[in-house]
Amino acid sequence: MRSCIYLFSIVILFTSACREKPEFSNFAGTAQGTTYSIVFENSPKLDPFALKAEIEKILDDFDMSLSLYKDSSILSRINRNEDVMPDEYFIEVFRRSVEISYLTKGAFDITVGPLVRAWGFGPDEHKDVSAQKVDSLLCLVGIDKLKLTDGKIVKSDPRVKLDFNAIAQGYSVDVLSNYLLEKGIKNSLVEIGGEVRARGSKNGNPWRIGIDRPEDNNMIPGQNLSAVMEMEDRSLATSGNYRKFYVENGIKYSHTINPFSGYPAKNRLLSATILASDCATADGIATACMVMGKEKSIEFLDLHPEYDAYLIYSDEEGNFKTWMSENLKGLVFEE
Repeated sequence: MRSCIYLFSIVILFTSACREKPEFSNFAGTAQGTTYSIVFENSPKLDPFALKAEIEKILDDFDMSLSLYKDSSILSRINRNEDVMPDEYFIEVFRRSVEISYLTKGAFDITVGPLVRAWGFGPDEHKDVSAQKVDSLLCLVGIDKLKLTDGKIVKSDPRVKLDFNAIAQGYSVDVLSNYLLEKGIKNSLVEIGGEVRARGSKNGNPWRIGIDRPEDNNMIPGQNLSAVMEMEDRSLATSGNYRKFYVENGIKYSHTINPFSGYPAKNRLLSATILASDCATADGIATACMVMGKEKSIEFLDLHPEYDAYLIYSDEEGNFKTWMSENLKGLVFEE
């Protein structure tokens, strides 16, 4: 469910002639059905190859907790109502999801899984939807239908299913970024599927992140950018409707499901890029903004100045327009 963000122009600069140039390393791979990349300030104490192996072990463990695409994951087993004890990853993502759901007044909701699947955006990509089915599945939507009791998930109805796709990727970015910090790495950039967390800087300069233009089928990150953003010590996540969608009978259906109506979100907001202190929160709020639409998103952001946003929307003539938080002016360079 994600909109990819291109890691733009990560360049190693010379700081001065009298000081040794910091050395940066990077590696990339695949995880969670997408790609990841990590750039970090190296030191003689670190072995980048060993670090990559440790990172991929964390990502594997993460998948076995929260992936909808692994039948043996904790999430899949809980969705089948098996008696299983959640691990720390699961519990933390669940708690964060509840917080963001209440914060956004239900625009973000991890119980939309059955609706996501019915509309053809689940692991099997099989569409099976009708007005009657939407009505029946809406009865299973709502964060109030779940509780964490004695370390286990308790459902008010066994048919309730969880879907962490709108927050798990952001949280995994946080996990890896925190892991690098524990290793003594103070300057790093972690990106998974377009969700980003930047720590410190690159030789005293902000990290530069490209934001893709939200045109249908703009599938190659960085090929067609709307803007480049500078950031330090913050997280960024983008949600949009231009990569995961299908058109049927001339109607476009996006992967973001409105938990109030049960139908794919439909408004003029094309993509929402959110900046927050952690990537899980940025990820969840970006999804909520796609549900709320431009005007309600701006109202929400006015009430929560701890988050910044760069919104791309279409006007009545179909032209691309942008809106950004005051704090981002001077940090965003539009193409």
